[in-house]
Amino acid sequence: MRTLLFGRNGQVASALIDEAYKNNVSDSFHLIALGSKETDLLQHGAAADAIQHHQPDFVINATAYTAVDKAENEREAARQLNETAPFEMAQAAKTIGAKFIHLSTDYVFDGKQLAPYSENDTVNPLNIYGRTKLAGERAVMEADSSAIILRTSWVFSEFSRNFVKTMLSLAETRNDLNIVDDQIGGPTSARDIASAILTIVSKVKNGASGRGVYHYQGAPSVSWADFARSIFEASKLDVKITGIPTCAYPTPAQRPQNTILNCARIAHDFGLPQPDWRIRLDQTVKALKTSTI
Repeated sequence: MRTLLFGRNGQVASALIDEAYKNNVSDSFHLIALGSKETDLLQHGAAADAIQHHQPDFVINATAYTAVDKAENEREAARQLNETAPFEMAQAAKTIGAKFIHLSTDYVFDGKQLAPYSENDTVNPLNIYGRTKLAGERAVMEADSSAIILRTSWVFSEFSRNFVKTMLSLAETRNDLNIVDDQIGGPTSARDIASAILTIVSKVKNGASGRGVYHYQGAPSVSWADFARSIFEASKLDVKITGIPTCAYPTPAQRPQNTILNCARIAHDFGLPQPDWRIRLDQTVKALKTSTI
């Protein structure tokens, strides 16, 4: 079985490569990972050319334009990576009969709903990043209705840039921080996402018929401020966190306030319960400490 992975240097792709080897499935998985040096997804047709060349059984898109604030001014780049390239991937995957798995985001919602969002709830993104990701979801399903879209949130790991690494970096020079406490969501480990993808691939290979949008998010839900407190608790750093409202920390892109996701569908179809992000956080902090020794 040949699996083509886009986004080799990102959090989820890095975790997926590592988890595949750790779980001794790299040979059967036959993972081919492509980064921007091998395939420039800003170029029209590059994704389709790569799929045609490698002829995979599965295509996983773990790349995206994720700089939420920069996207407000770099709309064409965001649109190319988040909408056009995924459409080309889905179209090319369908042409050769490959199963396409695409990562999306909780930012397709406006955050005004009090109850956890299900896959069928109304989408209404507040920023360019969310709009281009939603457009990407729709483009993917238009190109291949059998594709699987995995919406996730607040991704962290020992790889690449993320909130955990930012907090630990700030703690090197500061012992008190003001962190937004009225945005609520679910931190999700890139390694848990990677493990979920491996499970989905295995079950689809063995006959599972999942398709469409799925939610996959860590639990329990927290604010950014509480997430920061957990990071410093795990790292045994004495940093005071003061919770502040979103209005006290203005950013170019508006953020949704509540993006708690209902993950019942993925549990039903693939047997994947919500992971406890606190377990992975401890592991991530330990890995980061080891890497800096």
